[in-house]
Amino acid sequence: MQNYCKTIGALAAASALVAGNANAGTTTAAAPAPASAVNYELHTGYSSEYLFRGLDLGDQLIEVGADVSTEWNGLGLSAGAWYGSFNESTFDTDGDELDLYAEVSKDLGFLKASVGYIAYVYNQADLNKSLVNLNDTQEVYFSVARDFGFAEASLTYFWDIENGNDGYSELALSRSFELSPCLALNVGTNVGYLVEEGDFTAWTTKVALDWGFAEHAKLSPFVAVSLALSDEENTAYAGSGNEFVAGSMLSVSF
Repeated sequence: MQNYCKTIGALAAASALVAGNANAGTTTAAAPAPASAVNYELHTGYSSEYLFRGLDLGDQLIEVGADVSTEWNGLGLSAGAWYGSFNESTFDTDGDELDLYAEVSKDLGFLKASVGYIAYVYNQADLNKSLVNLNDTQEVYFSVARDFGFAEASLTYFWDIENGNDGYSELALSRSFELSPCLALNVGTNVGYLVEEGDFTAWTTKVALDWGFAEHAKLSPFVAVSLALSDEENTAYAGSGNEFVAGSMLSVSF
């Protein structure tokens, strides 16, 4: 399961256009079709706690990841991999997780629609004694997003096609404030909801400061606070509580 601080969908797609100049009175060949740029990002980070959808899955999370994105025939395409190593605090057990994900998106003008896939793979040898039920699983998600100017809003429904996640859905708002040419303050907040249980899960807010210390590199210290909204016995949120997380992320794009 990906860290909340990690973003499912890598980078915004960009296009490079090639244009031809026509000479008066002469016939010219048609301009080449637009070529789409391919964007890459590598990132690594540390978090004091592995916070996933408001749940505390462990402490001392160290993560690395790689993402790639492009555009094809008006569709945004992205894919990536994320690896995290953490300490499952209940039994002081080391845990390892690998996530593989991909997304297809379409900008419809009034909103952006996305469909994505996530595979979660765990080191069962380390986690088989954990009280947290971390089983290998797969999710398909459906998302719509719109930029209202004052903030960008999104609504996402996650469907666990193997183990069941009670129809977990998430409503999120985010906004970025440019403080200087190399500093930006990013604020995001989301509320989770279990559709099948009819119950809210947690309200999580994250604040990150992006420092672009090099042309294609940035360092992003952050803090996040999650407030428990549910203690439903029949779900993963039984016994969940309020959480505070601090950490930093280093990313390089090219």
